[in-house]
Amino acid sequence: MGRSPVIDRNHVLDVCETLVRTRGITALTIGEVAKEAGISKGGVQSAFGTKDQLVQAMFDRWNAEFEAEVAALAGPQASRAALLRAHIQATHHTDSSEGDRAAAMLTALLQVSWQRQAMQRWYRERLDLADPATEEGRRARLAFLATEGTFLLRSFGFVEMTDAEWDSVFTDIVAQLPPGHRG
Repeated sequence: MGRSPVIDRNHVLDVCETLVRTRGITALTIGEVAKEAGISKGGVQSAFGTKDQLVQAMFDRWNAEFEAEVAALAGPQASRAALLRAHIQATHHTDSSEGDRAAAMLTALLQVSWQRQAMQRWYRERLDLADPATEEGRRARLAFLATEGTFLLRSFGFVEMTDAEWDSVFTDIVAQLPPGHRG
């Protein structure tokens, strides 16, 4: 009996992201992923399980990459203010192709309620980094919301922005942060 082929999970996840970006969420089926990745349906299922688990793996990979960048920007033992600032900086560093990738992840996540709930928790945790009981916290909260709004508008293609405009918006966002949050 021969060894089972090793499935390159990252390649399969890249295929999934491409499918969602180029053909929409309805193209994300185990069969279509297998076909595009050049493996069997059983190979996809063996590596990921169900379609929901495949979508979760897409999100987990994307989120781990983003969180690693936030952690690197914030530094060790970062304060809540430093984490929020790092989130804004990491979002600012997002180019349009990474924004497309994020839009694909969010589109996929919104299809299943438990995944949507995970996103709700993630956003709540980020929003809770700002203390609304203080003026500084309220300004930081608005900067976070402006960051996410700008990111989502650009990523989903609702607003086209040049790189210069993107940078200008983030200059304005950072200017709204209280001095202790600016870095």
